[in-house]
Amino acid sequence: MPEIRESAAPESVQEHLREIQALLDKQQLVESLVHKQEMPRHELVESLVHKQHVAELQNKLDALHPADIAYVLEALPIDERLAVWDLVKAGRDGEILLEVSDPVRDTLIAYMEPAELVAAAETLDTDELADLAPGLPDEVMQGVFQALPVEEREQLRSAMSYDEDAVGALMDFDLVTIRDDITLEVVLRYLRRLEELPDHTDQIFVVDRAEYLKGVLPVNTLLVNDPDRRVADVMKTDVLRLTPADKAAEAAQAFERYDLVTAPIVDDNGKLIGRVTVDAVLDYVREAAENDRLKLGGLRQEEDIFASVWASVRNRWTWLAVNLVTAFIASRVIGLFEDSIEKLVALAALMPIVSGIGGNSGNQTITMIVRALALGQISQASARALLTKEIAIALLNGVVWGGIIGVFTMLLYRSVLLGLVMTAAMTLNLLVAALFGVFIPMLMSKLGRDPAVGSSVLITAITDSGGFFIFLGLATLFLV
Repeated sequence: MPEIRESAAPESVQEHLREIQALLDKQQLVESLVHKQEMPRHELVESLVHKQHVAELQNKLDALHPADIAYVLEALPIDERLAVWDLVKAGRDGEILLEVSDPVRDTLIAYMEPAELVAAAETLDTDELADLAPGLPDEVMQGVFQALPVEEREQLRSAMSYDEDAVGALMDFDLVTIRDDITLEVVLRYLRRLEELPDHTDQIFVVDRAEYLKGVLPVNTLLVNDPDRRVADVMKTDVLRLTPADKAAEAAQAFERYDLVTAPIVDDNGKLIGRVTVDAVLDYVREAAENDRLKLGGLRQEEDIFASVWASVRNRWTWLAVNLVTAFIASRVIGLFEDSIEKLVALAALMPIVSGIGGNSGNQTITMIVRALALGQISQASARALLTKEIAIALLNGVVWGGIIGVFTMLLYRSVLLGLVMTAAMTLNLLVAALFGVFIPMLMSKLGRDPAVGSSVLITAITDSGGFFIFLGLATLFLV
C-alpha cells in the first residue's frame, strides 16, 4: 500500500511552492555561474553542484503529500513542472496523476514513456485506475490489462463502462463483507487478521452466500455490543442502496442529506458489487462545481494556466465568437438611436448603468436557477411560482435601485423627466433579466443540455441589448 503522508494546510502548501520555486531558481543561477567559470575539473564540479541541488529538491518532494505535489505541479510553468516531475519517485507517479487536474495530467502523461505509465498504473487500485484510464494511451492500457488478475480486470472493465456522471464511475471495490449468522466476536477476530481496513470503513456489509446484500453492521455497533450477539440481531437492514446507473449528483445529495460516509452499490438483482465513499463523492462535487463555474464563464473545459497560447485560444474562442455576435447586435441597437444620443449626450453616459445592473441581476438569477436544477429542486409545478418570485424581486429592486439612480440623475442633469426615464428603464431591464434568467437555464435543461454552459454569456448579451433598447427607446419617446 502507498505510504500515507500528512497533507499540509493551505498556507503551508503555498510555502512549499515558494520553497520549491526558490530551489529551482537557485539551481538555475548557480549552475549557470559554474558553467561560465573556468576551473580545473570543470565538468566534475558542475556535476556535483547539479547533484546537490537535485538531492535537495528530491528530499523536499519526498516529504510532501501527493495532493501537495499536485498543487505544486499545477502552479509551475511547463519546463519547471517537468523538471520537478522527473524528481518524483517512480512509486508515487500514479497517486500524483490522480490528484492533478485533467489538463496538467495530460502534459505529464504525454511526457512519460509507456513503460513508466504502466508501472505507475500498476500501483493503483482498480477504482483509481478507472479514473486515470481515459487519459492513458491504448498501448499502455493493454499492458495494464494484461498485468491485472482476472477479477480486477473485470472490475476495471465494469468501472470504465459507466458514464462519468454515474455512480458506477465512483465505485470502490475494496470493502469488507460478512455473514449474518456469525457472532460479533467472530467478526472482531476476522477484522484483526486483516493488515488494514479499507479507507472510510464506517460499516461492514452483510451478505448471504451468493453475495446479495442483506444489511450493514456499523463499526460503532460492533464495538459497543456484547461479542456473543449474532450479526443478524444488531445489523441494520434499512440502508440506502445505490445502483451503478444512478446519477452521481443524486448520490451526492443523499450523502449530504443523511451524513453518509459509505454506501453500498448493488446490481439490479440486489447483489453487492461495490461501494461509494465520501471522498469520491466530495471529489465529484468539487469537480462538478468547478466545471459549472467554467461553463458559466464560457470556457469549454478546464484549462492549464501554463498551456500553450493556441490551446488556450481554442478553449475560449467558442463563446468569444458568440460574444462578438451579441456585441455587434448591441451596437446596432445603439445605432438605431444615434440621433437621440446626438441631441442628448447624457444618454451615452447613462445607458451602461442600465445594461450593467441588468447583467448583474440576470447572472444572480441564472446562478440560483442552475444550482436549483443541479440539486433537482425545480419541478414543472414549481417553475411558475419561481418565475413569479423572480419577477417580484426584479420589480422591488427596480423601484428601489432605479429610484435611487433616478434621483441622482435628476440632481446631476437637472431633469426630472430624465430621472424618471432612468428609473423606468432600470426596472424594465431588471424584469427582462429575471424572465430570461429563469427561461434560459430551464429551456436548456428541457432540451437535455447543460444549463450552465454559456448561460452567463447569453444573459449578459440579452440585458445589454435589451437595456440599450429600453433606455434609448424611452428617452426618444419622452425626451427627444
